[in-house]
Amino acid sequence: MPLASKASRFFEQADQREFALCQAINRTIRFRPIKSYFHLVSWLGDGWFWYALILAIPFIAPIHGLHTAILMTLTGLICTLSYKALKHWLIRERPFISFPAINCATPPLDRYSFPSGHTMHAACFQAMLFAMLPAIAWQALPFTLSVAASRVVLGLHYPSDVAAGALIGGLLGWTSVWVFADLAV
Repeated sequence: MPLASKASRFFEQADQREFALCQAINRTIRFRPIKSYFHLVSWLGDGWFWYALILAIPFIAPIHGLHTAILMTLTGLICTLSYKALKHWLIRERPFISFPAINCATPPLDRYSFPSGHTMHAACFQAMLFAMLPAIAWQALPFTLSVAASRVVLGLHYPSDVAAGALIGGLLGWTSVWVFADLAV
């Protein structure tokens, strides 16, 4: 049996198990301030927050900031290629597509759900910041957690998409620092 059909069957079962939790979390968008907050966080998580931070890091941390910014940029590109390949290969429909009771509160950037690319990037950059610039990492942590939450709140992802994105992104971030951080010295 091809891996794609095994993944499809697995996701169909997982979707059913996660539906009630997704729907409960998604209901919070009925409250305008919650919907507005997570809509803004999601838009900033499209890259805008990270682009601004990467551009600012050489000025915030002049000694190794340029190296950190370049490493974050290159690792971010690897994240993009990874999540696009995984989404294309594994093909999990988004919750609002599979379950009309889930309200999609903002247009998705692509069709498929697994893993969450927003969360993957946020966790990747968060891991890199904790390894290289911990003071900035603590300041960015609330944003990273909000990005992850926004994906489920807005009806775009299942909790397992977010968990997988966080795990993969965190591993990519730590691995990148572990492999390439010594090049700055």
